[in-house]
Amino acid sequence: MTYTHDVTRRLRVPAAAQRAYGERLQQALAADGLGDLAGEYVVLVDRAAAVQALFVYFRATASNAWLMIGASPVATGLPGTYDHFLTPLGVFEHTPANMDFRAEGTMNDNGIRGYGVRDMRIFDFGWVDGQRGWGKGGMSEMRFQMHATDPERLEPLLGIRHSKGCVRIPASLNVFIDRHDLLDADYDARVDAGKSFWVLHPGRDITPWAGRYVVVVDSARRTRPAWSPLPGRAAWARVPKGGDTAD
Repeated sequence: MTYTHDVTRRLRVPAAAQRAYGERLQQALAADGLGDLAGEYVVLVDRAAAVQALFVYFRATASNAWLMIGASPVATGLPGTYDHFLTPLGVFEHTPANMDFRAEGTMNDNGIRGYGVRDMRIFDFGWVDGQRGWGKGGMSEMRFQMHATDPERLEPLLGIRHSKGCVRIPASLNVFIDRHDLLDADYDARVDAGKSFWVLHPGRDITPWAGRYVVVVDSARRTRPAWSPLPGRAAWARVPKGGDTAD
């Protein structure tokens, strides 16, 4: 399994920042009673407007530091419009209790494939409390998912807040997580117990280090780091009217 080989949209995060985010991950896990978590992959997302990045981490034992496997740009919730939430903070467990599904690849009324091309996996974390990004704010239930997005129109905009609250990821990263079993520990356990799930890719590489957690933090960073560049002007030219209303 090689992140550099399989994932085409990547961020070159300096070693110091990798360590800092590893420490931030540990703090978030410890606050959720998971301070001893080890031996499995964990996905970390920084929803800060100036960052908008996802990191895959691993450590062998609880005495080890978290090591970054790779990082990519994402898009999280953009406040200011009705039904747009701030992506919720916290530790979210990926489990068949909130069953995943796969994209049909169809376009909405604005010509957008909100979940990406056909067969992209939607990682579903169920209904959670989210902060409304419109009106007077406050909290409401939102469906929290992590998924690919329209490859031609919206994937080029990864790196800025642009979703309705979910975490949009590159298609190649979606395939990487799906095929390499990164977040399927609970699915694997039920398969071992005799269950079957149509959503699991038949050609996936089952790993003994499969994980189950996505952790969302907000570094509150105000200046954009050089390793997380903004999308270029050409990316905006591809976005049709209403394109920012996809999930």
